[in-house]
Amino acid sequence: MTGRKIEFKKLTQDEVDAICARHERLWSGRSGGARANFSYTILENMVLANRDLSDADFSGAVLRGAVLSGATLNSATFFAADLRRANLEGASLRRADLRGAIMRGANLTGADLTEADLREGAIAQMDKEKGLSVLSHRTQENDAGTANFTGANLSGSKMAGMAAQQADFTDAMLLGTRMIRANLRGSSFQGANLEGADLSGADLSDTDFSHAVLIGTKTATAKTQGMNTEGALTNDPVGIDPDALEQSLADQIAEHVRWCDTNGKEGKPSFFDGTDLRGLTSLAGKTLTAFHARGSTLYGLDLEGAQLQGARLEKADLRMVSLRGADLRGADLTGANLSNADLRDCQLGPLLLDGDRVLPASLAGVRARYTDLRGADLRQTKATGADFSYATLNGANVKRAIFNGSCFTGARVDEDFTDLVDSLDGAVDLDAA
Repeated sequence: MTGRKIEFKKLTQDEVDAICARHERLWSGRSGGARANFSYTILENMVLANRDLSDADFSGAVLRGAVLSGATLNSATFFAADLRRANLEGASLRRADLRGAIMRGANLTGADLTEADLREGAIAQMDKEKGLSVLSHRTQENDAGTANFTGANLSGSKMAGMAAQQADFTDAMLLGTRMIRANLRGSSFQGANLEGADLSGADLSDTDFSHAVLIGTKTATAKTQGMNTEGALTNDPVGIDPDALEQSLADQIAEHVRWCDTNGKEGKPSFFDGTDLRGLTSLAGKTLTAFHARGSTLYGLDLEGAQLQGARLEKADLRMVSLRGADLRGADLTGANLSNADLRDCQLGPLLLDGDRVLPASLAGVRARYTDLRGADLRQTKATGADFSYATLNGANVKRAIFNGSCFTGARVDEDFTDLVDSLDGAVDLDAA
């Protein structure tokens, strides 16, 4: 981008609010609306939280320390904007243009940057001595060093050439993200999902990918000195290789279903403890009562509507699994990893046994970060010491559930959540956001 000498205009909070109001009138179809144009304005420390500013123009704007938490900024233009120390926590930036933006120290925790463009970019201006020069407050590359992308959704985004040294991508979603030649030296991707991401030619020196998902991730010609991949999930089998089993996984599942359908008269129950079950792809709607898969890897498996009453899934890897509408009454998921799993309308209440006995489900010690539990039945569930950070529990039935010592940092819960649960002693950062 080239042009004449750029003059910046400093706006007051009242002026910012007025522009936002006109923009929202435009989007709602009311009279007096106008698209928000904040290009080349100084918005330092301004508050734009929870505003709907989709398609707004922030090209070259100075947004240092600005508060945009919870804002809707889909398809907005932040070309070469200065977002240093800006608060974008929980903001929606789907398909936003962030080329050349400076995000050093910005907080993008839980933000949605799906298909956003974070590649290199710069604005040139006329200069009496140099002819053309780059604006002084930005570099020619996207600078996101030390930015906080914790739990952000960056799936499908373009980040080629991005500079993000020592940035925090912990638990971030980076499915199919293109980070070719990006400078990621010293960054943290602990627990992040980089399935199908392209990091070819990137600088991954001293980068932490511990417990990350690296399935199909490309790292050709990348610098990997000092890179940590401890506990990372790759294409390699985890635990027992299903190809080494005497009977195929599919045949064992068929036997188990027949055992359930005939009340144990035919078939036999399956035992998949410690087995890599990713090859099954889908068990949706299957009847798998008393399913045993302790310590197994079920990453990304489709279990929607499955009958899993009394299942034993302790310490299983259930990341990205779909358990929507599944019946897990009385199931034991102690210590399982349910991060980013879909458990909407899932039944995790007690299982009634013979003799009027009750077997409650267990979510004790689970990692359920960013997990969707909307409408789930969690009655009497034992979920002590669990991590529900940034999980969504709106509409969940938590009557008489036990959450002693559980963490709900950034979690979305209903207003009466604390009144319904049996115990919350020791819980930290309960947030009804």
